[in-house]
Amino acid sequence: MRIKSLLLILASIIVCTTLNAQEGEMSSERKKVGVVLSGGGAKGMAHIGVLKVLEKAGIPIDIITGTSMGSIVGGLYAIGYNSNALDSIVRMQDWGYVISDKENMSNQSISDRKKQNTYFISTGLTIGKNDIHAGGIIKGKNLAELFQRLCTGYTDSLDFSKDLRIPFACVATDIIDNSEVDFHSGRLPQAMRASMSIPGAFSPVRLGDMVLVDGGLKNNYPADIAKKMGADIIIGVTVQSDPKVAEDLENTISILNQIIDVNVKNKVEENLEITDLHLKVDTRGYSTASFSTTAIDSLIRRGEEMAMSHWDEIIALKQRIGIDDSFRPVKHYPLHSEVLTEKQLITGYTFENMTPQDELFIRQKFSLNRNDSMDAKLEQQLTTTMRVDLFYQTAECRLVPEGDGVHVILSAGERKTVQLYAGARFDTEEYAALQVGADIPLKTKIPINTDITVRLGKRMMTRAEITIHPRSFTRPKFSYTFFRNDVDVYFNGKRDYNILYNQFQAEFLPISFNLRNFDLQMGIRWDYMHYRDKLGSETSKQVMLKNEHFFSYHASINYNSEDNWYFPTRGSLFQAEFTYLTNDFVNLNEYAADGTKLGKKPAMGEVKANWQMSFPINNHLTIQPMLYGRLLFGPVVPVVFSNTIGGNWFGHYIEQQMPFAGIGHMEYIDNQFIAAQIQAQQRIGQSHYVQLRVAGGQQADKLGNIFDNRTLIGGQIAYYYNTMAGPLGATFGYSNHTQKAYFYVNLGFVF
Repeated sequence: MRIKSLLLILASIIVCTTLNAQEGEMSSERKKVGVVLSGGGAKGMAHIGVLKVLEKAGIPIDIITGTSMGSIVGGLYAIGYNSNALDSIVRMQDWGYVISDKENMSNQSISDRKKQNTYFISTGLTIGKNDIHAGGIIKGKNLAELFQRLCTGYTDSLDFSKDLRIPFACVATDIIDNSEVDFHSGRLPQAMRASMSIPGAFSPVRLGDMVLVDGGLKNNYPADIAKKMGADIIIGVTVQSDPKVAEDLENTISILNQIIDVNVKNKVEENLEITDLHLKVDTRGYSTASFSTTAIDSLIRRGEEMAMSHWDEIIALKQRIGIDDSFRPVKHYPLHSEVLTEKQLITGYTFENMTPQDELFIRQKFSLNRNDSMDAKLEQQLTTTMRVDLFYQTAECRLVPEGDGVHVILSAGERKTVQLYAGARFDTEEYAALQVGADIPLKTKIPINTDITVRLGKRMMTRAEITIHPRSFTRPKFSYTFFRNDVDVYFNGKRDYNILYNQFQAEFLPISFNLRNFDLQMGIRWDYMHYRDKLGSETSKQVMLKNEHFFSYHASINYNSEDNWYFPTRGSLFQAEFTYLTNDFVNLNEYAADGTKLGKKPAMGEVKANWQMSFPINNHLTIQPMLYGRLLFGPVVPVVFSNTIGGNWFGHYIEQQMPFAGIGHMEYIDNQFIAAQIQAQQRIGQSHYVQLRVAGGQQADKLGNIFDNRTLIGGQIAYYYNTMAGPLGATFGYSNHTQKAYFYVNLGFVF
């Protein structure tokens, strides 16, 4: 029996050895294949198409090197993401968000999300300290966070030749001495981030005494590194465009692309000489910033088509490698895009560079305990809270394998001294406007943030706001605001008069609950109106305005689950508010036309609400019905708080303004107003939108007479292009109230 068992074991060893030799992993005769992926920004998406063909042809990849985008594709491939997984990953990303420094507000308060959709520039500063991420327009926080998630299990310091599934190396440039830095070890996400730090666009990565930027400046096509790592056969992929002549340099983009292409030619020719198969992808028509869905699809397809055109050469290469058609590369366990949503057992937490108070804040807010599970959603919530609530410049969540789970390391960078914002817009109603803001965190036990906002234009505004960030969901606020309102009032489509007045407003919101898509606020407000001038027709003289102050009590509910701030395709929006307006906390004064005080009357009550839902018909068409209105009660309604309609947005010119299709300017209407609207929104391509809107409304002095008057009807058609600086477009409309057409142009975010 023992002899028979030994014979069986020997036979098994022989069979396994034979199979492994067929697969090429144990064969000493097979030559090692190195794949080299060049830099090129978004054009590097073509590498994924080439990898698809190499997999189809059964070409083994023993070594992989890359620069910039080539380092990202190559690094992810080296830890197990096959070409199909990479294809899914790049398509599922919101690249407009990934290559920006915007915070992920999907789990933050509505007010924080509104701020992100108001300013197109947002940057944090650490005044008085060396900002370790200075030197680029984009700090790359979201890129670093994406790399961190994609490299789960490979975020600790590693030997890239031994610890990755395929030996890997990438290139960066140290701008201190203009030297090439080759990463063969270290933290993989950090290495990839350093390799693609385009100077001026992305902040460099500081590592020890080195300041690292894009490796393309020194070695954009690192075939020599693959050779040094032991590659016998080199397959290289480049995505650079053909050299341009003077006639091709017609605009800023083409000049910038030419500068990039010229500066990445170091060592390219000598590295091509040691390349056995050079696959050059035609990327004409695309640039380093072509991250749209359409561009990514086209670039991947071009890479695949180009590689397929070299199919015979790829197959012929097998003989030189030492394999035949029966060879099948060993397939490493393929990571896939779903790894981002897999839950992993947490074995413990470590907090780096954080105060004990901040650690306690995070532990209590998220109820962090051992044996919880970690997924990409929680990981993103943790890093966003560290940056938004605790004001750290950078935040990192690393998952280190430990036993049957992962050990979570939360690492914080410098605290922000100030977060700066800037936004600009132009429209045909108010012309140019500029708004800047600064968030200044206070170093207190409970996080407190001060927010200063200044708006310049026809409507001027200055606001100072203090927000307390306790560990619970409530965020009590106190604010003081100065408005300089320059308001044109229209009557039946004609400009009737202009009011110029100053408004001083102080508000205290002791109750301010923020639960992702839901806000509940309750508080008290003081307003003082100082009327400076009124110009207009004879009828406008009947409108008497007297300087006075008001005290009001407010309670509001705001729910917003829409998937896009300006162009939603799903979700709903509901806003409701009740206001009790007084002069002395209880009553409201009444004045005669000549300004004489007539006495006290009961306070004014206000109820307003709007409810919009989005129903996607298909991937491009969305239907959006909306109901809204504002009802005013009481014997006295101050003119400054009367109902107004017109424009495209709620509260755009003054707080009580309501939009109405077909009316471009602001018009005063009766105290009771309700309306219904339906909009069809058609998306064309990736960022172009056409909107058709129809609205009907009723108005009256008393609620019981709301349907006695003529129905207001209006319609409009609009085109918008959605950009990182806000919606750019124009609206054409008509209503039976104004009985005239209007044309309106909006360029930029709304504020």
